[in-house]
Amino acid sequence: MTREEKSQVIQELTTTLADNNNIYLADISGLNAETTSNLRRACFKAGIKLSVVKNTLLAKAMEASDKDFGDLPTVLKGNTSIMLAEAANAPAKLIKDFRKKTKDRPILKGAFAEESVYIGDDQLDALVDIKSREELIGEIIGLLQSPAKNVVSALQSGGNKLSGIIKTLSEK
Repeated sequence: MTREEKSQVIQELTTTLADNNNIYLADISGLNAETTSNLRRACFKAGIKLSVVKNTLLAKAMEASDKDFGDLPTVLKGNTSIMLAEAANAPAKLIKDFRKKTKDRPILKGAFAEESVYIGDDQLDALVDIKSREELIGEIIGLLQSPAKNVVSALQSGGNKLSGIIKTLSEK
């Protein structure tokens, strides 16, 4: 690869890192061709972009980026694949589900999800538990509706009791 090609790849990676808020780094080495194809298909269906990157080029792109990746460049050893997604927990869920079919691959090296840095495969469960924007909005709406529902049900039950008492008194 010539210097111009390398600088072009670094520029593309820097742009990609700037455009995405959810970046996962995984090790998919050790997977055979069929399993790798299945992983790529699963990523495509889930709306996750999966690509293999050179560690040195990705490290330089992280340095050039405006985002603070913290200690994430330290995990750039061995084979590295980058997973990009709109939802913060989508790649983590995909990795966890895919591991049910394969033994222990892909391995999560690290992630940059919603301005936070996660390092190590042991962070996978924490990443799976991150709620998407839509899930958070749904929870907030549910919490906002809850007091109103309680007031309405209290008024309805009170009205039924009151009308029952009046009806009983009028019958006597």
